[in-house]
Amino acid sequence: MDAKHTRRLTALITGASGGIGAELARLFAADGHDLILVARSEQALARLSDELGSRYSVAVRAVPADLSRPGAAERLWEDVAGPKGAVDILVNNAGVGIYGPLADSALGGLQGMIELNVNALTALTRLALPSMLGRGAGWVLNVASLAAYQPGGPLMAAYYATKAYVLSFTKGLARELEGSGVSVTALCPGPTKTAFEERSGAARTRMYRRGSGPSAAAGARAGYRGLMRGRTVVVPGFLAKLLAIAGELPPRRIALEVNRLLLEREE
Repeated sequence: MDAKHTRRLTALITGASGGIGAELARLFAADGHDLILVARSEQALARLSDELGSRYSVAVRAVPADLSRPGAAERLWEDVAGPKGAVDILVNNAGVGIYGPLADSALGGLQGMIELNVNALTALTRLALPSMLGRGAGWVLNVASLAAYQPGGPLMAAYYATKAYVLSFTKGLARELEGSGVSVTALCPGPTKTAFEERSGAARTRMYRRGSGPSAAAGARAGYRGLMRGRTVVVPGFLAKLLAIAGELPPRRIALEVNRLLLEREE
């Protein structure tokens, strides 16, 4: 993507109230793009909107929405984009994880996670594409995870599966859209210093207690650069790249056992 585009672009960012989403919003605003920021936390969105609007003199619209509810993605699009689809850049960052044995997990929580991580991401991408293709220009950034490269995650089996979907979906769609002027990028960060581990319940696992992953700002910068360069996949950090390769090497049952150990809680 040319950061010096001839007209001001509009970026829609989900999960924008903190972490990688908020850092991406700051990067887009710094490049002079108008923003539509979406998250559940109305107060956090308001603070970020005020910060970016005053600092960078861009238009910022804050839209509180819970995309884990069925149909929420379609309602959001009707509200912010309308029939002309006035969104040039779509960032599907919103996501959630659930830690623990699947048999003990609340069914509603699992369904909400799949709705957010898979269905809302797919729906918003589908809704954004026609207008992007009509203009011959558009950018989609899907935030997946290093987990997408793994054969599975015992105690986070459903979460790992949703991120594998995001990576597969992005790769296939990127190839489908080659030559159209619309690019699709998957950002696959490793364990990142955000509130994710606390919300998911995984904060006390070996992976998060012993990991030293990048900051949200570093992950966002890597994703932003990859998006602007039209890359299909971005895996920030040398160690994360090695782990991504290792996760795909046979026999994959070894990686599965390593994940089981990493996802056990340390007392």
